[in-house]
Amino acid sequence: MTKTVLYARVSTADQTVDHQKTAAEAKGYVFDEVVTDDGVSGSVSLKARPQGKRLLDLLRRGDTLVVRWVDRLGRDYNDVTDTIRDFMRKGVIIKTIINDMEFDGSRTDPMGMALRDSMMTFMAGMAQAQLEATKDAQRTGIAHAQTKEPEKFLGRKPTFDGDQLVEVMRLLGLGTSNSEIARKTGLVRQTIIRIKADPAKAAQQVASWEQAEELRKSPKKRRG
Repeated sequence: MTKTVLYARVSTADQTVDHQKTAAEAKGYVFDEVVTDDGVSGSVSLKARPQGKRLLDLLRRGDTLVVRWVDRLGRDYNDVTDTIRDFMRKGVIIKTIINDMEFDGSRTDPMGMALRDSMMTFMAGMAQAQLEATKDAQRTGIAHAQTKEPEKFLGRKPTFDGDQLVEVMRLLGLGTSNSEIARKTGLVRQTIIRIKADPAKAAQQVASWEQAEELRKSPKKRRG
């Protein structure tokens, strides 16, 4: 009998398992079990976390693993992609609360596998870009300044957000034309062309601005 498991990693006081569980349940998920690593840094690989190791042993072919986003599954780009591939080799289905992505290890059709794998690497790249944006703000000490004048440090704010970027990449993977993607996402065609030409740069821009917006919402907490 297959099961659905929520895995939550929380590392700070302003993150809660209940919040992640509520967000997942709002999308219709019902869980057989919730596995939590509380107070564990994202710099630790899944297999090195106390409950992460149990999660790897718990899931079997046909089971569904739900996570807030792919960054919950590893410490960086390579670690996240390796972890997802490990689960897919076991036939586990991974679903994300953010962006409603699905990585189905049971797929065997070539086109489906190719699209799945391309989205997997892109999503892991997005997670890495966000991590680097956070580190950069901390390392250079400009986090507070970014909340006041983000354009000075980050350049012009992109006209698309993370959800739109993921959707553009998904449609590009399906071979959808630039004009059709623009129509479906509400973005201008030239923006689609720029994203297609350098998706890594687009991911970095979105990640940096999302980090700046997060800092702007709670600058006092984060400066302390």
